[in-house]
Amino acid sequence: MFRKLYDWTLRQAGRKEAPVVLGGISFVESSVFPIPADVLFIPMCLARPDKAWRYALIASVTSVLGGIFGWLIGHFAFDLIARPLLELYGKMAAFEALKGETGTWAILVMLVTSGLAHLPPMKVVTILSGVVAFDLKLFILAAIVARGGRFYLLAFLLNRYGLRITAFLEKRLIWIVGAVLVLALAALIVVKGF
Repeated sequence: MFRKLYDWTLRQAGRKEAPVVLGGISFVESSVFPIPADVLFIPMCLARPDKAWRYALIASVTSVLGGIFGWLIGHFAFDLIARPLLELYGKMAAFEALKGETGTWAILVMLVTSGLAHLPPMKVVTILSGVVAFDLKLFILAAIVARGGRFYLLAFLLNRYGLRITAFLEKRLIWIVGAVLVLALAALIVVKGF
């Protein structure tokens, strides 16, 4: 199953309209969508390592714009839009837990860790930033650093080691998926335990 999904994603990543789809996913992932843009970004860079920098720019810009949209949703439409979305994705508890940590440094740390590692999810942090009226200029700067840092680092690695990474992934795909699932489960247990 994972092999078919992997092959399908690589085929989609090579299509002409893939950059537009990447931009759309990057935008909505930062504000309302549960799936990270990496699911398309990484295969696109593997399929076309020569365009990795262009893809990083697209993903970074649209992700920051999506983050601004998430901030606006949190600030102006929390009860109308954000609360139902957070409840739908099962992120309301995470949101409430983070809500107590709303100092400037706490928000900056959340933005950077969310932007770089998706912990906590970016949409939760962007909405929270809007709810607590976190300084929008500082929010944008932190989002540029975090999301740009993530996508440009991935672009560098995939551009430089793309073929070797592809060969590595193809030989060990089942083991990698298994390891990711185990790590995700461990992270979930740790988060739920606290």
